[in-house]
Amino acid sequence: MVNDQTSQTLPEHKWTMVVDLDRCTGCSACVVACHAENNVPIVNEDQVWRGRSIHWIHLQRYWEGDYPQKQARFIPTMCQQCAKAPCEPVCPVYASLHSTRQNLNLQVYNRCVGTRYCENNDPYKVRFFNFYPPRFDPPLEQQLNPDVTVRSLGVMEKCTFCLQRINRAEQAALSEGRALRMDEVIPACVQTCPPSALMFGDTNDPNSPIRQVITGNRYRSFRLLESLGTEPAVVYLKGGEAHGGQ
Repeated sequence: MVNDQTSQTLPEHKWTMVVDLDRCTGCSACVVACHAENNVPIVNEDQVWRGRSIHWIHLQRYWEGDYPQKQARFIPTMCQQCAKAPCEPVCPVYASLHSTRQNLNLQVYNRCVGTRYCENNDPYKVRFFNFYPPRFDPPLEQQLNPDVTVRSLGVMEKCTFCLQRINRAEQAALSEGRALRMDEVIPACVQTCPPSALMFGDTNDPNSPIRQVITGNRYRSFRLLESLGTEPAVVYLKGGEAHGGQ
């Protein structure tokens, strides 16, 4: 009965992230912030060579233009939080599922049995498997976030849009009997990005800044592998000469 009352009190959200490629400098501050906030383990060099690195958000680099004006561009890539996520229906134990109220793709770690079907069916390749128990060398174990579970050996993990921060802000607003303010929900990568290339908010709110950014930049916006019909919740804004003069 308590859960029913809570679900009626809390509104439905459509959490969305906007990545402005014109601002991204490839500094990787978002990657470091994500590791610190979400207790993402560091693997050794041998595991990296085996393709077993774990980064909930990573930078894809590509080159744009011709010499001598050729420039390096970067695409921050994380879980796209698809409305029609192809990773969800293939999980035999329902560890990968969709939150209807938050509109997020969740990962239930204590259900996961490590079949890796979700990873195989993920077209964005942003899900990661723990091949070894997580290791945090001193003094890194002292900075682990108590709000985030340290994932064990043999489970899949991925970006959650810092769900723990979303829940904390909602609980605070609910206890104070007020509506949730958009400036209260800031994922670690968004908070840390020096050039403010990452933006976050609820597009269900008609007055949210994130909705205004998307509406005002329709000619620049695109989604990764949009033709697949997965309906990602991450919107990218074209950078550089890609939108010049349009």
